Amino acid sequence: MTISEGDTLPQTGFVTMTENGPQPVDHGQFFGGRRVALFSVPGAFTPTCSAKHLPSYVEKADELKAKGIDEIATTAVNDAFVMGEWTKDADQVTALADGNGDFVEAVGLTMDGTGFGMGKRGQRFSMIVNDGVVEKLNVEAPGEYKVSSAEHMLAQLD
Repeated sequence: MTISEGDTLPQTGFVTMTENGPQPVDHGQFFGGRRVALFSVPGAFTPTCSAKHLPSYVEKADELKAKGIDEIATTAVNDAFVMGEWTKDADQVTALADGNGDFVEAVGLTMDGTGFGMGKRGQRFSMIVNDGVVEKLNVEAPGEYKVSSAEHMLAQLD
């Protein structure tokens, strides 16, 4: 079943890259008591993800924070090394690696990329998570990039 607005985010294991290498993310500390703009991409370094999705959140980071977002984070079914490298020039965005796909599986937003040699991945989506609860959820139609953009999220915060 796909997660819905009003649902509590499942506590799965994210990993982030630090100066000391990959480190687990404490779910409660990351999402608790904060409003997080979280966006998911099918894969780091893929064309739309790198050319549009990540840059939209980098460019709109100040505007999102001015409208009450405490943290901007991205996730993908990639390991922490890949996610860390992909976001190395995006200080405004925290990379949460979902290397085994546990998060996208738990929220019911997986996609089958085996036809492209990518295996099981996460769909393209975004959500606003307020104190661990999904406030807004935007899931893209296959092949689309509209409702998961930072611009769309900004309009939802008006």
